[in-house]
Amino acid sequence: MQADLPRHPAILCDTTLRDGEQTAGVAFSLEEKRAIARALDAAGVPEMELGVVAMGAEEVADIRTLAADLSRARPVVWCRLRAGDLALARQTGVRRVHIAVPVSDRQILGKLRLTRTEVLDATARLVTAATAEGMRVSVGAEDASRGDPEFIVALAQVARGAGAIRLRLADTLGLLDPTETGALLRTLLPRIGLPVEFHAHNDFGMATANTLAAWRAGATHLSVTVNGLGERAGNAALEEVTAALEARGIDTGIALPRLSALSTLVAKASGRPLPAAKPIVGGMVFAHEAGIHVDAILKRADTYEDPRSAPGRFGRSRELVVGKHSGLAGLRAALADSGLPADEATARRLQPHLRAFAIREKRPATGADLTGLLALTEEPRHD
Repeated sequence: MQADLPRHPAILCDTTLRDGEQTAGVAFSLEEKRAIARALDAAGVPEMELGVVAMGAEEVADIRTLAADLSRARPVVWCRLRAGDLALARQTGVRRVHIAVPVSDRQILGKLRLTRTEVLDATARLVTAATAEGMRVSVGAEDASRGDPEFIVALAQVARGAGAIRLRLADTLGLLDPTETGALLRTLLPRIGLPVEFHAHNDFGMATANTLAAWRAGATHLSVTVNGLGERAGNAALEEVTAALEARGIDTGIALPRLSALSTLVAKASGRPLPAAKPIVGGMVFAHEAGIHVDAILKRADTYEDPRSAPGRFGRSRELVVGKHSGLAGLRAALADSGLPADEATARRLQPHLRAFAIREKRPATGADLTGLLALTEEPRHD
């Protein structure tokens, strides 16, 4: 579609069941986790973090159950930089582990109470031990956006030397913007020597944009969660990143019509209702009211709907609603759909009543509402 698009793949790595469940106040039951994992698998998500083994025996058992349910997606276990976590990962039966390694001095000193050298040594030992057991290991550079690039390169070299298959760069506090993300990736990639995954947080509302910028700059793997769940303001949203890539002709392997049901499933399980205007999956994102828009869409749909973002692409339908900003064309169409008189004179008489209704009720008018409002326009009868 675009001559300047990269040729490398965009492989989505979902972490709804790990980072998504770390959202404050969110907790999934095993049955909810199984339903989410199956839906992600059926949608074509290629890789899935299933949980944090440090949570203990129950989480380990859950991860083992979830992994057995998957038919296509590769399961991943998330570990801290601790041998005990690797021991717990063995009990899940999963052969792909991700080891998170803090790389900013704030986290190395403040959280681990270690030196940089000690972090590198610990990484070498743990990755070597895991790969010696036949595990495939990715290493995560946690808080990379506040880390020293030279230390991140050193970590990548150690990880690669110990047998790691990938390095994850995490904008853990969501500090980057797309320009900074691209610059960071272009600076580090030539020196890392491993495929790179980018893990964005949404603290300034730029997680999806940063994820796309990382891919354009060379990241082959992109970390996402359904509905953008995650710590604080959340992560890059699976549905947004998928749709944006597919709109540019990039095959993610994910079935776009499954996104809406997947999103609804996670919203219910997480207790986090979807905003009406949530891109791709929100209840009102394919609704039109403004008169100039509706009039144009009724004449030709692509005036305000591009084929790349049209509702049918996502298994959704366009909705033309009537409210304060409705023009005569939209109002007449709504009247006709409701089996009501739809001539221009009737619509003109109805318009002020509709506007007053919209201001009062704060919602679109239904067919029943239009019937009631039409009654207000009738001339009083004098016997």
